[in-house]
Amino acid sequence: MGISKQKLSDFKKTIWDYYKKNKRDLPWRGTTDPYKIVVSEVMLQQTQVARVVQKYAEFIKVFPTFNSLAVASKEEVLRLWQGMGYNRRALYLKALSTIVIDDHKGRLPNEPNILMKLPAIGSATAGSIAAFAFNKPTVFLETNIRRVFLHFFFQGKKQVSDKDILPLVEKTLDKGRAREWYWALMDYGTLLVKTVQNPNRNSKHYVRQSPFSGSDREIRGAILKLVLSKGRVHRKDLSDSLSYENKKITFILNVLVKEGFLVKNSQIYTVQ
Repeated sequence: MGISKQKLSDFKKTIWDYYKKNKRDLPWRGTTDPYKIVVSEVMLQQTQVARVVQKYAEFIKVFPTFNSLAVASKEEVLRLWQGMGYNRRALYLKALSTIVIDDHKGRLPNEPNILMKLPAIGSATAGSIAAFAFNKPTVFLETNIRRVFLHFFFQGKKQVSDKDILPLVEKTLDKGRAREWYWALMDYGTLLVKTVQNPNRNSKHYVRQSPFSGSDREIRGAILKLVLSKGRVHRKDLSDSLSYENKKITFILNVLVKEGFLVKNSQIYTVQ
């Protein structure tokens, strides 16, 4: 894709100019503590920033280090995670913390290829952690960054692959200020949400999120919330308390037990 140096330069100026006047004051931007960066990045997976801002502060207060999270019980971690959704992320964070303590002497690796071996860390999250925690000039995409590049360089095009966007991310990356450059891109991406039709719809990788009401995600959350609030719940009480099909509740319960969220003893369910 032939894009002139002038256009790339103008693009970078536009992003930096907007950021200087409109940068967001987010709590995880005020630290380079690798643990706090990991917590924020995992929380931000599929969750809106406003919700993460509140939960992040609560989580860091209770679990301020890899070690404190590693030694916590699943029940403690899941209870604090309530309201965030996608509860397996909480257990992934706990498992990740244990690995960092046991295998890396309590220090988070700074190389993306090593970070990707940790629970909950894919290529994009590994790149973002390396950039935000260590200011490494990694090349990665997340939803706001993708939105910005689609808007500026791929208008009118459909089914755009990330493989076509990533070279532009690399070309425009401010390698000395990777951390702040990605913040600037993300902040411009939030502007686009309010001002234009979502450019991400033109991405080959765009998937519209399915409705939450009545979904397995909703039922999983409701079951976990009930068990966490009571400590132990009889199978019959779950059916009496939740307004879902009994067959569906049974299916989700079996999945939660298989995944290690719950323990079943006769007809009693508890958090492991």
